[in-house]
Amino acid sequence: MHTKAIVLAVFATSALAVQAAHAQAQTDAPMTFFVTSTTHSGDLGGLAGADAECQNLAAAVGAGTRTWRAYLSTTGTQTEPAVNARDRIGDGPWHNANGVMIAASVADLHGDYERDRNLLYRETALTENGDLVNGRVRPQGEDNEHDMLTGSDSRGRAYSGGLTNGGLDFTCRNWTYGGEDGNAVIGHHDRLSGWNTSWNSSHTTSGCSLENFNSTGGAGRFYCFAAD
Repeated sequence: MHTKAIVLAVFATSALAVQAAHAQAQTDAPMTFFVTSTTHSGDLGGLAGADAECQNLAAAVGAGTRTWRAYLSTTGTQTEPAVNARDRIGDGPWHNANGVMIAASVADLHGDYERDRNLLYRETALTENGDLVNGRVRPQGEDNEHDMLTGSDSRGRAYSGGLTNGGLDFTCRNWTYGGEDGNAVIGHHDRLSGWNTSWNSSHTTSGCSLENFNSTGGAGRFYCFAAD
């Protein structure tokens, strides 16, 4: 192996070790972030339905006193402006079910000033029950479910173009459609991919049904954040 390759391998291993050490820094901070334990098609009942899902899941584990929002963007229509996921979730900081802080602020979550400032990957992107979600690394015989619905670019904003005048659909018709066609932008909660490791904007799905999501490595899960 060339010296440069050895250095890169050591650097990558060290980075993973640092991440793992941070992930073990559990605290008593209340949960303000989770991945849905439930799975869905692209028809979430719009943003209101997705928010209600976050609220209900949080309430089931004793965290329902907060205002929960789904990390989802919507594209603009002739009557409604686009909505950016980053503008819906409050200011932070956000902690998972184990009290691990996954991001201190909106800027850190999205790497506005410095990339990779968040601590969001498979070991920290837990459900409201504190469970891991299968990613590319998973028990033998189980499905990969690392695709998280977002409809967002890497900065947490809606894609331009809208749903009118031939615009592309990146949100399963603003989270109201669960059919075989359509698309949704997803991110990878485990930060593992053949080419794009973004947690919130990796690629599009091949349709909007749960079966379509399954075919590309997802199960219609999404991120929930406490906005207060």
